[in-house]
Amino acid sequence: MNVTQTEGLLGMIAVIGILGLLVLPAVIGIVHDKIIDRQIGRAQQEEATKEAKGSNRPRGRHGVARPV
Repeated sequence: MNVTQTEGLLGMIAVIGILGLLVLPAVIGIVHDKIIDRQIGRAQQEEATKEAKGSNRPRGRHGVARPV
């Protein structure tokens, strides 16, 4: 490997490294958004199942359901 090939290889590695540094924050942000979306989806599912079971119905003073 001569000097020209070595310089070309080092330049290519530097460009790939800079590209990686520019792309990495975007990838981290996308992954973070996906995690948040899953958490929101799970919370909505849990809320829907609680509403379907009727566990959040308003209660009276002694734990008896109030007439509507």
